[in-house]
Amino acid sequence: MKYLSEYMEQAQSQAFENAGAFFAFSNKQFHEKKKEGITYVNMGANLICPKDKARDLRASLDTIYEAAIKQDVAENGIKVISREYFNYECQITCDTSEVFDAMESYKRLFPEMFTDEVIKSECKKAFALAVENDWF
Repeated sequence: MKYLSEYMEQAQSQAFENAGAFFAFSNKQFHEKKKEGITYVNMGANLICPKDKARDLRASLDTIYEAAIKQDVAENGIKVISREYFNYECQITCDTSEVFDAMESYKRLFPEMFTDEVIKSECKKAFALAVENDWF
């Protein structure tokens, strides 16, 4: 099963390229990639974008994110809950709050499919699977 980031990767890369955006984790990287005469903004997570294209890039990224969630649900259904459960190693921490956080956008887009009760139930099933297979 793919992760949500894998559903977004190609479209995000294209959106970054179209906007002239890039990641820079140091001043050196910024100066190597910047183009003269362009004003840049940091959009978070060290994503640098020309100021005049930042709003459009944000809108594109939001659209890509929602499309990726829809594709993820179409391919995997509620199994995405157990994927996130194990991704956050909840069987070890016994803390499912990160799963609930990761499911917020899924709940917004598919409110009848991803209820708190369904998420709790799937987490319990995932824990039982971890116990059965000794995934600790």
